[in-house]
Amino acid sequence: MGWKTNYRSFYYENAPEPDDFVFKKEETALLVIDIQNTYLQPPEDPAEQKRWAPFLKRMNSTVIPNTAKLMTHFRDNGMDVLFARIACLKENGKDRSLSQKKPGWNYLLLPKDSEESQIVPELLPQEDEIVVCKTTDSALTGTNLRLILHNMNIKNVIVVGIFTDQCISSSVRSLADESFNVIVVEDCCAAGSDELHEKELEILNMIYCHVLSSKELTSFL
Repeated sequence: MGWKTNYRSFYYENAPEPDDFVFKKEETALLVIDIQNTYLQPPEDPAEQKRWAPFLKRMNSTVIPNTAKLMTHFRDNGMDVLFARIACLKENGKDRSLSQKKPGWNYLLLPKDSEESQIVPELLPQEDEIVVCKTTDSALTGTNLRLILHNMNIKNVIVVGIFTDQCISSSVRSLADESFNVIVVEDCCAAGSDELHEKELEILNMIYCHVLSSKELTSFL
């Protein structure tokens, strides 16, 4: 078992195994999405703490450490690391998209200078690494990231971050529609539950992206 056969959906159950990847380092970039302080804060309500405990455990024990290692690998090999984070420009959030203004869990008011909106300390950008702010799920829709990637001659985008079934999914679909080659690193992503994470990877795999582990990915880089 491995990336060539894992996460097969109904549509690709009997599809031929894909070929191995050949990445040009100057055409390949890592995109880290929404791993921000606000999502690493345990809820105040005890019942919610219990419900979100598996997510926080996965983030602290798997996603953040693996993403940090992957970032180091990219930097050491002269490849670009870029970031997208949820952050509004107006303090009152007037510039947010409708999805972030609606009541409920997805309501987000994260002014760009607030502590909650910042990238977690373990994964901070270095020097001139690019960070785009978005008020949409897709990292392309609400930013100039598409133009940036094209200007940098990036063709392969390696995607990590949260949430697999929301901003990761939206970003991957947007990137695929713009004809980027997309890889999602499964052990550098998380959803609210493992079930949501696994199912979304199955939905995305082989049509919008390929899903690999960080170990499998680095074997090609």
